[in-house]
Amino acid sequence: MFDMFQLDFMVQAFIVSLIIGILLSYLGVHVVGRGIVFVDLALGQISSLGVAFSDYVGYGKTTIPIVFALVGAFLMSLIRIKDNRLKLEAIIGIIYAIASAATVLLISKTPHGDSDIQEVLFGNILSVTWEQITTLGIVFGFIVLLHFIFQKKFLGLTRSFEEGSAEHVKWFSLWNFLFYSSIGLAIVFAVRTSGVIPVFSYLIIPSVSAILLIRNHATTIITAILISMLGGFLGLYVSYTYDFPAGSSIVAMLGVIFMAAGMINICRKLFSKKK
Repeated sequence: MFDMFQLDFMVQAFIVSLIIGILLSYLGVHVVGRGIVFVDLALGQISSLGVAFSDYVGYGKTTIPIVFALVGAFLMSLIRIKDNRLKLEAIIGIIYAIASAATVLLISKTPHGDSDIQEVLFGNILSVTWEQITTLGIVFGFIVLLHFIFQKKFLGLTRSFEEGSAEHVKWFSLWNFLFYSSIGLAIVFAVRTSGVIPVFSYLIIPSVSAILLIRNHATTIITAILISMLGGFLGLYVSYTYDFPAGSSIVAMLGVIFMAAGMINICRKLFSKKK
């Protein structure tokens, strides 16, 4: 099972999966708690739109995606829904659909449109370089430090959403903006190596699986991180053993873990009822 680590590119892919999985699974607990699951897909697609736009104009391959993601994060942090018939997820879903369409339109004008779309969706984690890993580590380390120092602020805001008291949050909240910005910044660099779909899976599947298994908040975060690490390892192992695409394999293995967590949750409820 560990033979794959004899190959340098598998080691590098696993390191990337660890870096991305640890931070995104932590952020995912907040995202699920706030009920903004589509925010990752939307910001990821906005970032990809930035990449497609930079390719189209021929410059700004680093700065333009970051600007797109941060502007998108800022705008999403301002969204407030007053109509009870609407949910925030619906608005974010519309943003995702529009960004996706615009991305495809721009990519269709590039020489390798089909392959570029595939890379945007699932990335190419097996081709990451040490330079990319270093950059990813620095950016993600900064975000981890930010959330560690101000964890009470971010946790308090998330709990206000969980308890349904988010209407008291100001139209512009610095902490809400920093939360969205940290997700946007993480997604910009994560999507470059792993693609939109694996990044979305890392953000949502470990956190939801952990919530199904654990009640305590701190333990939920730890469990989500462990699930992301396991899913990344198993996904790369399946990719190495059966010659499957790495990104799709990671998503599939995270899906298997989610189904296992769901079954454990169902069995636990059935067992408790019999008692």
